[in-house]
Amino acid sequence: MSDRELPLRLAVGGDHAGFPLKELVTKHFSELVIELIDCGTHDESPSDYPDFAVEVAEKINSGQADRGLLICGSGVGVSVAANKITGIRAAICHDTYSAHQGVEHDDMNVLCIGGRIIGSELAFEIIKSFLSARYTPEERHARRLQKIVALEED
Repeated sequence: MSDRELPLRLAVGGDHAGFPLKELVTKHFSELVIELIDCGTHDESPSDYPDFAVEVAEKINSGQADRGLLICGSGVGVSVAANKITGIRAAICHDTYSAHQGVEHDDMNVLCIGGRIIGSELAFEIIKSFLSARYTPEERHARRLQKIVALEED
């Protein structure tokens, strides 16, 4: 899939530690996706990563965005916060294989990365892998996904 074939609406958010990388990512992908929704933060002033996880999740759950990207210092905080929200399947991926496999097998809808962990060029490749991937509802994938959805209902 070429850079011009990312037919998704992407919600992006991150805290102050993720802000520098988020700025590079939003510039790089703004014209490669149908719509890029910047959920903040908009500077390096101290901020709380759960707030941005909620913003991105709301865009996905309301149907305004197809996928989400969250960036904090390590990727851990935004991943933990996002996974507390019903309908969100988030994971930290600092390699391209996990980024596409998480979508293909687990229907992951939010990619989390650490702005203090990886550089921009690797981030671009990981994000492209995530955005290019499509869920493959094979029986084993669908069965496992239903078990995950059931966990949210308990």
